Amino acid sequence: MLDELRDDVRPLKGQTRKIQPRSTTAISLVGTDGGNNQIEFDPFMVQLVRVVDSSNNEYCLEVVTPTSERVAVNARHFDAAGAPRTALGQMLMKLLPEGERAIWNVTSMIPRPPEPGAKIAPISPSWVQVYRELTEWAVLLKLVSELQYGSDTVIIADGNLRSKVFKGELFIKYRQLLADAIEAQKKSKRNIYLAGVSKHSKVLQRYRLAMGIEGILRTDYPAYVEVPRDLEEKSYVWGEYARGDEEAGKLGGEANKFVGGKMFFVKFGSRPHDPIWPIDIFIPQAKDAATVLGYMLADAIDGFPIPFYPQCLQKAHENAALVDFDMTILQDEVIRSVRGILAEHAGRLDEMSLQPNDPSSARYR
Repeated sequence: MLDELRDDVRPLKGQTRKIQPRSTTAISLVGTDGGNNQIEFDPFMVQLVRVVDSSNNEYCLEVVTPTSERVAVNARHFDAAGAPRTALGQMLMKLLPEGERAIWNVTSMIPRPPEPGAKIAPISPSWVQVYRELTEWAVLLKLVSELQYGSDTVIIADGNLRSKVFKGELFIKYRQLLADAIEAQKKSKRNIYLAGVSKHSKVLQRYRLAMGIEGILRTDYPAYVEVPRDLEEKSYVWGEYARGDEEAGKLGGEANKFVGGKMFFVKFGSRPHDPIWPIDIFIPQAKDAATVLGYMLADAIDGFPIPFYPQCLQKAHENAALVDFDMTILQDEVIRSVRGILAEHAGRLDEMSLQPNDPSSARYR
């Protein structure tokens, strides 16, 4: 097995390229992570949908629960005349025909609301995570298509430029909207580059040992190498998650419905054992990988607290996290809402506030 993995990656050593530093603006986009923003007392399973960038500009702030009425949630994104009010509303307008602009029509993972008088079927709480992802994609489209930039800019997304939440071929249409917006920015003499950075990758996890043995990216300078699609396909359970436009077009294969980026393994540090990151570059811009990664190097070289990781992405994570005073306010609002529901039983809530949330934690004292 190891010999096979080594055979797979051996050609990459000759394809490794040095990253030449370039200077430009880099901004990053991050949505709140529900797992990192948990409320201590939360009978409603409240989820915050918040998207900010590395400059602490907030593009979305919503509170959603798994039991929220999807019709009401969808209505937030349109005014009384049906015009979009938010980034998600704008994305729905561009992707869907009039009369069908609803979150359950853009993804099959958000169930359609029941008809009036119909029996309400159980619904998976995971639809809120899908809603959060759709919001992040919508804000990314807004950043590329509507904002004006003073110089060439790299927009760095948190995670791969791939998605399985879009219904049918809507992700293909979404990617075309991104490509058209990038071309439109060029009319203003501005080049907008799009990349996605992941902390983890099944591809890197599978081949890390083989790459170390073969000495790939063990250089004394920042370097990168393009990851062949066949290596990606061998690493994923579902091969279509690694199928790019070039593979989809071969022999009349299925269209590329899920992949928007070309993967590269990138080492921003100058030491042989510095971390390697899996980075997706927007497929139409993969030919400009040297330029994109050169811009990202200037931002990543000063990365803190994670070394050689894009600093703008770390700032966006810091801005997106709801901690301390913000989380206290949200917790108080949840408790106030519960108190209003309990009426004469509100005293039970005070009793619970005096009890430890996790009695088993006493063993660590």
